[in-house]
Amino acid sequence: MAEATKNPDEMSFLDHLEELRWHLIRSILAIVIVGCVAFTMRGFIFDTVLFGPKKMDFPTYQFFCSIATFFKITSEFCADTLPFTIQNRTMAGQFSAHIWTSIWAGFIVSFPYVLWEIWRFISPGLHQNERRHSRGFILVASALFFLGVLFGYYVVAPLSINFLGTYQVSKEVLNEIDISSFIATVRASVIACGIMFELPIIIYFLTKVGLVTPEILKKYRKIALVVVLILSAVITPPDVTSQIVVSIPVLILYQVSIHISKLVVKRDAKKEAKSALGR
Repeated sequence: MAEATKNPDEMSFLDHLEELRWHLIRSILAIVIVGCVAFTMRGFIFDTVLFGPKKMDFPTYQFFCSIATFFKITSEFCADTLPFTIQNRTMAGQFSAHIWTSIWAGFIVSFPYVLWEIWRFISPGLHQNERRHSRGFILVASALFFLGVLFGYYVVAPLSINFLGTYQVSKEVLNEIDISSFIATVRASVIACGIMFELPIIIYFLTKVGLVTPEILKKYRKIALVVVLILSAVITPPDVTSQIVVSIPVLILYQVSIHISKLVVKRDAKKEAKSALGR
């Protein structure tokens, strides 16, 4: 294991690789440990969390049903059950689903620690003032990720399951959904939204290295809108309402990213001005 006391400026390329290797090992170990804990919580993970959006008493369905009832509109959100069943069609299907779901649960829960390990690797290469201004990185990035995970779980996943699970090209065709397909839908909704909500953090670092400016973000705002709509169409069912629901928070995050980029540029300009006066 690489010594923690080594000066980053004196480390060779192989030393940096060794340091990175141990950060990755600790991150993977954290995911595996949390995954093992999740493996023992099979009932809660599957019956309560994963299969929660299949039940019509799920908070999202209750919310949309109350809105439909208020406006006296007939809605599928007020149904008693969703007209599909979940099945397993391979010998090791359920066991495999249990293992991979536990690993993904381990990744989501241990995400702040993984970020911390990444930060420990890159922070020695930053200046003292850059480290000071970036102290809240882990907290903000983790909060955005978990906010995206909650949005994906309570908004995108139930909308996708309700639409795709009730969709029929003919009454002759029954919806008997494989467990791997159901889990993949929930997982994709949750992970994709968690990553999308990291947009302000990504823009912050891209601005710091000079790859992005507020002017560029404003100039390509319309293109960004099209990209957001395309992404929304990929992770949501193909109906306009779901795409709008998903695209709204992403567009808000994009606008927030523009302001963050402005703050970074202003801060860097002040630093350059101070350094110029000090010469």
